[in-house]
Amino acid sequence: MKLFDGARAPNPRRVRIFLAEKGITVPLVPVDMAAFGHRGEEVASRNPLRRLPVLELDDGTVLTESVAICRYFEEIHPEPPLFGTGAVGKAKVEMWQRRMELNFLACVAAAFRHLHPAMKEWEVPQVAEWGEANKPKAISFMRLLDEELATREFVAGDSYSIADITGLVAMDFTKPARIEMPAELIHLRRWYEQVSGRLSAKA
Repeated sequence: MKLFDGARAPNPRRVRIFLAEKGITVPLVPVDMAAFGHRGEEVASRNPLRRLPVLELDDGTVLTESVAICRYFEEIHPEPPLFGTGAVGKAKVEMWQRRMELNFLACVAAAFRHLHPAMKEWEVPQVAEWGEANKPKAISFMRLLDEELATREFVAGDSYSIADITGLVAMDFTKPARIEMPAELIHLRRWYEQVSGRLSAKA
């Protein structure tokens, strides 16, 4: 088994944080994304979308998409549960994971990819108007999340989950995307300080 990894890119990092929370060690194959290594044959032969992360199992099976890879590890290493427990708990984690990905991480990524000068050769064409349009969307979701976190410790309930991992990665990604958390969002800030202080956040 080996994991083709893209260093600080958000999606590879989600998988590394997940593995760290599980206490699972998987051999990493570093891919230099700055040199467009993810577009080379080593990745393209395993993932035609030329994106990371990519997990190759011992039997040659290839899994892509960060949440799908995490779900695989959840099935073979169920403790600690990071996709929820019980019918309602699992549904809530699924619900919030999807919300965090579509309404937060995707917006932050769009702002970064369409506005940052370093992404000019990656995002073709860069559409500055689309990047700017996603900044208020991300902030609006931060406000919603702040209200939710006033009632519970973690994004999807009282236990840390993959929804928190996606949220942490999205929050960290706001820095290069130049999106600032409003100062009054005290519950979101409390949560962010808590999850970014976990050992797994350094993975």
